[in-house]
Amino acid sequence: MPPQSRSGSQADTAATPPPAEHGQDARLLTEAVTRLRRALRASIRTDYPWEQLPMAQVELLQVLAEHSPARIGDLAARQRLATSTVSGLIGQMISAGLVARAVDPADRRASAVTLTDAGRAQLAAWAEAHERRLDAALGALDEADRAIVRAALPALFRLADHLDT
Repeated sequence: MPPQSRSGSQADTAATPPPAEHGQDARLLTEAVTRLRRALRASIRTDYPWEQLPMAQVELLQVLAEHSPARIGDLAARQRLATSTVSGLIGQMISAGLVARAVDPADRRASAVTLTDAGRAQLAAWAEAHERRLDAALGALDEADRAIVRAALPALFRLADHLDT
């Protein structure tokens, strides 16, 4: 049974935990997300040695899959990275054949970046490998834990939306 607030209402406690609990929740969530990302990345490289894309490049491919063509400055703003950083990453991705740079159709003076077929294929392979790995890990959990993870997903997406704003 959850602790009751000073007013005696469980709803008050659930809606606004004390600040100390907020800090602990944030710390534990940070630790969980960090461990999940590290474990997933390490297991993918063990199971799928071809997967060597840096996460920053994967994230740019994901953005380009949703918003293409895009200017370097727009990609930098969306990813909250320096334009020079994104420009360097895009240069590496052009060399690898994952993206192409062309004249921006909206402004012929500027260039825009698009995914190539190879970039789409690499992103799809990356997503499939991660989904297979996570599916196997979820399958190792008992049904109660899988249900908890499933129930938490909508709140995690809302949390991500709050972080994006």
